[in-house]
Amino acid sequence: MDEKRGTVNRSSVDVLANTGGPAKPADTVSAPLTKRPTWDQAEGNPLPLGVNWIEAEQAFNFAIHSEHAESVALLLYSPADLVNPLLRLQLDYLHHKSGRIWHCRVPVTKITEARYYAYSVSGESIPQLHSFDPQKVLLDPYAKCIFFPPAFDRNLAMREGSNAGSAPLGVLMDYRSTFDWSGVRPPYHESDAVIYELHVRGFTKNPNSGVDPSRAGTYAGLVEKIPYLKELGVTVVELMPVFQRDPQEGDYWGYMPLNFFAPHAQYASTQRDDELRIEFKNMVKAFHQADIGVVLDVVYNHTCEGDYKGPIYSYKGLDSAGYYMLSSDPANPYANYSGTGNTLNFGQAHVRKMVIDSLRYWKRGMHIDGFRFDLASVFSRNADGSLNWGEAPIFSEIAADPELGRVRLIAEPWDTAAYQLGRGFPGLTWLQWNGRFRDDIRRFVKGDTGMVPEVMRRIYGSDDLFPDNRADAYHAYQSVNYVTSHDGFTLYDLVAYDRKHNWKNGNNNQDGTEANFSWNCGQEGDEGVSPAVRALRQQQVKNFCCLLFLSNGTPMFRAGDEFLNTQFGNNNPYNQDNEIGWLDWSQLQSNKDIFRFFKKMIAFRKNHPSMSRSRFWREDVSWYGVGPTVDLSSDSHSLAFCLHGASQDDDDIYVMINAYWEELEFNVQEGTAQEWKRIVDTARPSPDDFSDDGIPLKQTKYLVAPRSIVVLCRPKKSDVRQGP
Repeated sequence: MDEKRGTVNRSSVDVLANTGGPAKPADTVSAPLTKRPTWDQAEGNPLPLGVNWIEAEQAFNFAIHSEHAESVALLLYSPADLVNPLLRLQLDYLHHKSGRIWHCRVPVTKITEARYYAYSVSGESIPQLHSFDPQKVLLDPYAKCIFFPPAFDRNLAMREGSNAGSAPLGVLMDYRSTFDWSGVRPPYHESDAVIYELHVRGFTKNPNSGVDPSRAGTYAGLVEKIPYLKELGVTVVELMPVFQRDPQEGDYWGYMPLNFFAPHAQYASTQRDDELRIEFKNMVKAFHQADIGVVLDVVYNHTCEGDYKGPIYSYKGLDSAGYYMLSSDPANPYANYSGTGNTLNFGQAHVRKMVIDSLRYWKRGMHIDGFRFDLASVFSRNADGSLNWGEAPIFSEIAADPELGRVRLIAEPWDTAAYQLGRGFPGLTWLQWNGRFRDDIRRFVKGDTGMVPEVMRRIYGSDDLFPDNRADAYHAYQSVNYVTSHDGFTLYDLVAYDRKHNWKNGNNNQDGTEANFSWNCGQEGDEGVSPAVRALRQQQVKNFCCLLFLSNGTPMFRAGDEFLNTQFGNNNPYNQDNEIGWLDWSQLQSNKDIFRFFKKMIAFRKNHPSMSRSRFWREDVSWYGVGPTVDLSSDSHSLAFCLHGASQDDDDIYVMINAYWEELEFNVQEGTAQEWKRIVDTARPSPDDFSDDGIPLKQTKYLVAPRSIVVLCRPKKSDVRQGP
C-alpha cells in the first residue's frame, strides 16, 4: 500500500516476482484493437496551405497562416444560407496549430451540403491598423475560386461590425474534376519572341469585336481571336492582371488584387464556379495549340484592402502586421511603396512563400509560361522598407524552385520610390521592361535634340543598362523594348495629343503621367484633323514600329496599336470599363494599311534572327550617318547602321533613319547599289511602304524623306547566284 496515495502501487513485474510462477492464461478472448485516427486525421496538417482534398480519407484539409491570432474558427456555408454557417469549427491551438499555422481536417460526411468556406479570427487589435475583427468573415488567401454572394457589399467590409452574407467566400471545388493537357507542348520563343499586351475584357468587349456576344470580354472570347493574333504574328500574349479582384472597386485594369490564386470570375463566360477554371485552362490550351505563349501580368506588391480606411477582406483580418509592411507614421500605419495604400512585407518568409506557391500554382495547374511582375522593386524591400541592393531573398528562392526554372520572368523594375532598371535590379536573369527605351525612342521620333547617342544604345540592346562584361554578363534579350504599354498613351494618341485628357477618370485630370514625350503632329486630337496631319501621324506610327522591331532585345507592344486604336487622349484609363478602355475593332478596317505594316515588320524580324540575338551585335554592326560617320552632335536627328548577318547565317540589313523635318540625302556606305534591295520606306503610301521581294536600288544615294525610315536588305552570300 502506498501510504502517501492510499493505493496499491505495484507494477506487473512486481506481481510476477511474488508468485510461484507465471499466471495461468485466462479463458478469455482479447478485445480487437480500436483503429485510432492518425494525428493528421485528428488535427489536420499545416501544409500545404489553403484547402486540399485528401482522396484516401475523403476529407478536406484546411490550413491558414496567422501568427498573432488568438482564436480562429472555420466557417462552412451552404448555398441555401450564406449568412449563418452550416458548420462552425472552433480551432484549439493545442490541437489545431503548428507554429504560426492554424489547421484542421474535416471529412466530407461532416461537411454535407457546405459549398463555401471562410474564417473568423480574433486577436489583440491595434486600433490604427483596424484589424482582428471577429465579426468579419475572412477569405482564405489561398482560395483557388471565390464566390461573391448576391448581397456582396464592399462598404460593409470598410465599417465595423459583421459583414456576414456580404463577404467573398472560398469555394470547395469539385475535387473529382480533371483537365486533359495531353498532346500540347508549351511553346518557348527566343529570337522570334514578340510580346502583345492585352486586357482580357477590353480586347473583345466592344460589340464590334466580332466575338459572339455571350463570350465577349471573356477568356473564351480571347480564343475566338487567336486566328487574328496568328495572322498578326505575335508569339507571346501578356494578359493584364487576371487575379480575382473586388468587383465593386471600379478597378477595370485589375491592379488591385483580392487574391493571388483565383482567376477573376467576371472574365468568365460561365456563371458556374466549377467551370471557371476549366474555361481559363481551355484558353491557355488553345493558345498553346496555336504556338502562342501566355504571360500573366501579376501584382504581388499590394492588395485591394488599401490603407487603414480600406476594407477588411482577408489579410488585414488574419494578421495585418504579419502580411503588410508598416510605417512609423501613426496617422498612416501602412507603408505605401505601391501608391495604392499598402505594401506586402517581403521581409516575412510566409509572404514570400505565398508568392512562390502562387507562381507554382499558375505554372503547374494552369500551364502559364511566364510572369510580368508589377512594381517588382517592392520585392527588394526589407521589412523596414529599405532597399536590399544585394540578394533579396525572394529572388534566390524563385531561382531555386524547380517548377519555375524555365518560366519567363519579366520585371517592371521600379516602384513609387525606387528605380532599379538594369544592373540595379536584383533578379540577374530576369527580363526587364526598359523604360529608357520607351522614353528615348519617343523623344527621338518627336524631334528632341541630343537623342542620337541614346537611340544608338537603345537600338543596340541597351548595353549601358545590361552590360555583357565579364562581371555582369547580361543578355540583350533581357531588355523588353516597348514604346507603349497599358500605362500611358496608345501609339496613335502618342502622335495625336500633346497633353493628357483624363477628365473622365474623375480625378480632375490630376492622374496619369505628365512625361508623355508625345507630339500631336500639329493638331490636338481628331476633331477636324487635316489629311496632311493624319498622314504624318501614320508615318510616325510606322517609324515607331520600325525602330521597335529593328532593335536588339525582346519587343512588346500593346493591343490595338497595330490599327491605331485610340483612348481619346486618356493616358490612364484604369477605371474606364467602356469604349475608352475597350478596343474599337472598326479601326482595323479603317487602318488596314497600318495593320499590314505591323504584320510585315513582325514577319521581317522573325525572318531575320540576326536582329534579335541572345548577345549584343558587337563587331557585326557598323554605325554611319548620312555619310561615313555618325553625327553625334546635339542638333543631329539622323543616323544609319549596317547589321551584318553572316555570323548568324542571315542577310545584311542597312537602316537609314531621318527624324529631321527636312529630307536628307544618305549615301549607302557598304557594297554597290545592285547588291541592295529596299524593303521599307515609311514615307511611301501603302503598299509601297513595305515590299516583300524588295525594290533594287539604282544608286547608293538615297533621299530619305522628312521623319521617315528606310530599310535595305542584302542577301547572304549563299543566296547570291554564282555564275551562269
